[in-house]
Amino acid sequence: MTRSKLVLGAGALAMTLAAGVGWTVQASADAAGAAQQSKPAATRAVDGYQLIKLDNANVGNFQRRTVYCPSGKKAIGGGAEARGNDSVLNGSFPTDDGNGWIGIGHQPGSDNVGISVFVICAYTN
Repeated sequence: MTRSKLVLGAGALAMTLAAGVGWTVQASADAAGAAQQSKPAATRAVDGYQLIKLDNANVGNFQRRTVYCPSGKKAIGGGAEARGNDSVLNGSFPTDDGNGWIGIGHQPGSDNVGISVFVICAYTN
């Protein structure tokens, strides 16, 4: 028995769910009887998709860095990165109002940590 997996990255999944995009997956059998899946088909495009990056900067341990979407757009995904020896990313999450993304981290043995933050923005209804 052959099993097929549909693997979807967290950012793509968040973008898909927030945008209300539907997925269609069809299975068919080849000559050997193994199942094949077609690529997911979006039923509508993401309106105004935009990736915004807050470049890496050193900040105090546990200090939040926030990047915002342009006016009229909402965060539909995002992420953050902690840089430095033994650095730890403690949080990566949307702002309470849904207009941006927050990154927070620390670096043991140091007073600061490098944090980069990314937000995926789009128009929502």
